[in-house]
Amino acid sequence: MGTPATLALKRLGVAHQLHEYAHDPRAASYGLEAAEAIGVEADRVFKTLMADVDGELCVGIVPVSCTLDLKALAAAVGGKKAQMADKERAQRATGYVLGGISPLGQKRAHRTVLDETAELWDTVLVSGGRRGLDVELAPSDLIALTSAAVADIAVAG
Repeated sequence: MGTPATLALKRLGVAHQLHEYAHDPRAASYGLEAAEAIGVEADRVFKTLMADVDGELCVGIVPVSCTLDLKALAAAVGGKKAQMADKERAQRATGYVLGGISPLGQKRAHRTVLDETAELWDTVLVSGGRRGLDVELAPSDLIALTSAAVADIAVAG
């Protein structure tokens, strides 16, 4: 058993480590909760956000300590205007629930942009496909598996 994300990593033979933790449904931030529970720097844990760029769903992956710069995401994919995607649409398009959307193993591929700070780390953590599960892997593997562009799309705070 596993999530589509973990099954894809296994099937492709990608080196990774799973980190499970007890998710508190009252947590204000899924990502900050994960960083604290796992015991790693918040800048090394990345959240997967779905945005609507000129009518197309795109993925932005940024540190949980930051927010997604929608203008920068739009520019990175050659678009003009971006806004956060409707929650229901994001869940339907990815096959995951909010707080557990992984950039890996989504129902179908979406254009993806990874914040450039990911390359500062040997490994980063992203959602493993459900709340309470993160996957640790090399940024280069994350980029390869998602065909991600790398750009400055995060804003501190």
